[in-house]
Amino acid sequence: MSTSESSCAPPPEWTTVNEDELPEESRLVLSSLPREKRWAEPYLYQYQGFWHPAWKFNLVLDCQKNFQAKDSDVLVASYPKCGTTWLKSLMFATVNRHRFPPLGKNHPLLAKNSHELVPFLEFDGDPNNRIGDIVSPHRLISTHLPYVSLPKSALDSGCKIVYICRNPKDTFISLWHHMDKIKLPDTGINGFEEAFNMFCRGVSLYGPFWDHVLSYWKESLERPENVLFLKYEEIKAQPEFHVRRIAEFIGCPFSPAEEEARSGSGSGSGLGSEVVDEIVRLCCFENLSNLEVNKSGRSSIGKFNELFRKAQVGDWKNYLTPAMAARLDHITKEKFHGFGLDL
Repeated sequence: MSTSESSCAPPPEWTTVNEDELPEESRLVLSSLPREKRWAEPYLYQYQGFWHPAWKFNLVLDCQKNFQAKDSDVLVASYPKCGTTWLKSLMFATVNRHRFPPLGKNHPLLAKNSHELVPFLEFDGDPNNRIGDIVSPHRLISTHLPYVSLPKSALDSGCKIVYICRNPKDTFISLWHHMDKIKLPDTGINGFEEAFNMFCRGVSLYGPFWDHVLSYWKESLERPENVLFLKYEEIKAQPEFHVRRIAEFIGCPFSPAEEEARSGSGSGSGLGSEVVDEIVRLCCFENLSNLEVNKSGRSSIGKFNELFRKAQVGDWKNYLTPAMAARLDHITKEKFHGFGLDL
């Protein structure tokens, strides 16, 4: 996968991109796609039923054509603002717990954001070239792409997919705050109500939200051995249970010795108190958001402090009117009817 062309790399800040600078193939495809304003960009383009900004479109095409999945890969998939940073941290700490004990003073998560440690498929180019010095037993790769847009090699391989979703009301509020921070002057949605109406219509980054969620939910029912479907609210309520569930699904379950290890006992392996608890503490919002790297650091996806807001369940009550909440609830009920899914 090419990572050398300037058109294939995301901008250092969220910026507009001159479409004339994109490769010819991307320009031709974009010219045929429906587009709408705007969510921090002048336009979003609808590709395979979902919305993308122009600057990222070439990366999507590139990874679809060139990415070669391995059976041992683990894709961390999500709709934006559904707990991606947290899930990536939990999974990195879990998969690498023997190389990097969660109590260790030199744990990579203390110095790097999880987005640096678990590269984005459609942002960071070929994971073979971008995964850096941190090599997990399983190659961890993240994506916001809907299931239908994943590279064919990922769909045909035996790789595992761990998907996290969230209540659409909290998802919208988190997405609104994030996009409002990074939008450019004279671009982007004009106000909260306009953003809400567009989200309800499905016009949002990687939206429609409900179609994105359903694409993975259906696969989790048809291929439960390959797709694990998680809910943000359930992980918040029982993080230790779900860390164990993730480890089991990936194929690296916690051993009895790890479960029983306590500070000041055992063989001095460095695993400290119960490993699952330590992973949860290491990756909790309070700890990660207060690390210097997450206060002042940045990467191709932007400033890390923009990724941390409240991490609360039910924060939507502080922003949505009863009518807005009822509208989202109605859409969710209608979209998910008959699929056995409740958010």
